[in-house]
Amino acid sequence: MENMTLWQISWAIGVVVVLIVAVLLLVIIAAARSIDKRANEIWIAGKQIAANTVSIWMLQKTNVVAGEILATAKGIAAGAGAIDAKLSDLARGAR
Repeated sequence: MENMTLWQISWAIGVVVVLIVAVLLLVIIAAARSIDKRANEIWIAGKQIAANTVSIWMLQKTNVVAGEILATAKGIAAGAGAIDAKLSDLARGAR
């Protein structure tokens, strides 16, 4: 083989290798963009789920406070009943 032919073959192989590397790089870039897009969609969905479920925690706190209010209201009702009974007794005694 002549030097010029060997040089041309080497140059052609080099061009093929560079083209293959360029194609693979483009495939990797496309895959990275796809992964980034999907990760962003997952992030947005996660934030929406968090926003939609925060009220559940608040509802649990509301239930606890409502239970405390109910217990207090029962105590007030019992006290009011005792006052009513006492007033009824006094009213009957005044007749």
